[in-house]
Amino acid sequence: MAGRAAEPGFAELFTPKLVTVLRERYGPSQLRADALAGLTVAIVALPLSMAIAIASGVTPDRGLFTAIVGGFMVSALGGSRFQIGGPAGAFIVLVAATVQRHGIDGLVLATMLSGLILLAAGFLRLGTFIKYIPYPVTVGFTAGIALIILASQLKELLGLSLAGPEPGPFLAKLSALSQALPSASWPAILVAAFTMALILALRHYRPHWPSMLIAVVAASALAWLADLPVETIGSRFGGIPRSLPLPSLPDLSPELVLAVLPDALAFALLGGIESLLSAVVADSMTGRRHRSNCELVAQGAANVASSLFGGICVTGTIARTATNVRSGAHGPVAGMLHALFLLLFMLVAAPLAAYIPLAALAALLAVVAWNMVERHAIATLLRAAPGEALVLATTFLLTVLDDLTTGILAGFGLGTLLFVHRMAQAVEVERGAPVMEPDRADGAVAERQPYDAALASNPELVVVRISGAFFFGAAAGVGGALDRLGEQPRAFVLDFAAVPMLDSTGAATIEGFVRQARRRGATVYVAGARPGIRRALLTHGVRPPGVRFRSSLPAALDAARARLTREEMQTAAEATAS
Repeated sequence: MAGRAAEPGFAELFTPKLVTVLRERYGPSQLRADALAGLTVAIVALPLSMAIAIASGVTPDRGLFTAIVGGFMVSALGGSRFQIGGPAGAFIVLVAATVQRHGIDGLVLATMLSGLILLAAGFLRLGTFIKYIPYPVTVGFTAGIALIILASQLKELLGLSLAGPEPGPFLAKLSALSQALPSASWPAILVAAFTMALILALRHYRPHWPSMLIAVVAASALAWLADLPVETIGSRFGGIPRSLPLPSLPDLSPELVLAVLPDALAFALLGGIESLLSAVVADSMTGRRHRSNCELVAQGAANVASSLFGGICVTGTIARTATNVRSGAHGPVAGMLHALFLLLFMLVAAPLAAYIPLAALAALLAVVAWNMVERHAIATLLRAAPGEALVLATTFLLTVLDDLTTGILAGFGLGTLLFVHRMAQAVEVERGAPVMEPDRADGAVAERQPYDAALASNPELVVVRISGAFFFGAAAGVGGALDRLGEQPRAFVLDFAAVPMLDSTGAATIEGFVRQARRRGATVYVAGARPGIRRALLTHGVRPPGVRFRSSLPAALDAARARLTREEMQTAAEATAS
């Protein structure tokens, strides 16, 4: 039998893909491919980074700092060849709520703490467990985030003037916006509609063109040439700087650390899920395989670095990563060059950003929100089993009406209960089931003689076959089936050959059955148990003298019949002697 493959070592798990690619004779042709892909992604990321930052309640330059610093670190240290890091639309809700509660200082500290949490998760090799988030949960919270993003952009899309601050909760926000509808600005609506129409038209007729950048530039030109009274980045924020700030540590006071820790945990959870989902998408497009724990370490380092420069949360971005792959990227150098191109754009074209209408950026995010909704997946899940639809609906509604963390946790909890229920139903307990293969015409008579005939002639011997994963969800059902076997049999054979897994609850259930059988003077034979299952049973007290282990069911039956025969002979001898 072939031995188990050796576990990968630390170096293999955490070596960045950049090192792997550079070892593969990286040359001028690969650099040209990466440079072109990096430029293409930078053109896409430029307006998107500013739009996400503004929607998150911070200045647009912080979105650029995040894409430049965080994006460079993700590509340089990551476990995926094609991952593009930066600010993501999925974080808008969490970031905006953190800014409202704790201000910019609290946001920067929460970003740093989330980076440290992701670093620890990566080095503890927890990346595999993040992949266990059920599919309906990811579809549900993504759709919920998309709806919240769209609602957050209605004020800019319609040019509304609110009497006070815009509420954070979804229903309160909609109520405040509906009351402000009479203040709608037709110039803002015109700019937003023009931007969305141009993006959609370019995607249809010129899918390889940078539709978002072209649409934002065209909308800015329209607003400037027509002198439209719309709010711009310059009128609200005064423009963006032409260089990166000097790195500095955020406020590390214990009080603020404790206050923002829940937000940091939420950032880390969503960042881990989003980045690994993005890496999986890249793998499916290229046939490559990413290193999940190395990717978490890179995401952690990127968030720490982003916080030092005043940036916001960094994660892997699915749309920009897919653009990177479609643009012909060869490896992580493309992502690093994308960050450098963004820095160059900021140094050269920062003054022009002041003319960008906020309605155009809101329209861009509205298109992003629409693209985030996995409509086909939602339709499929709603047609699937009722449990899947319930997990989807619960995650979606709680994400929208409460918060993202509650939605994910509730969806994961429901999905886990659904899985436990299905696994418990898959466990079967059969009494007196056939214990050999069906008769075969070319077999000898002795080989074709089934054990069932012998069992039928000896009611004091009961065979019980357990099949399926014997875990806590199935323990009650298996225990009830064993209790119904009655008190007459003097020997039980438990066939474990079809049990692939046994947890402590299952082992304790068998121990309780053995204890009752021993009180009645019966002997229990455990047949076909795998080494791991045998160890678990022994650990929980399922051991001699009340239990006998045999390697196969025929061996256990032979031993049980021999023991019963000896007991009968002994009883007969005692009766004769008396």
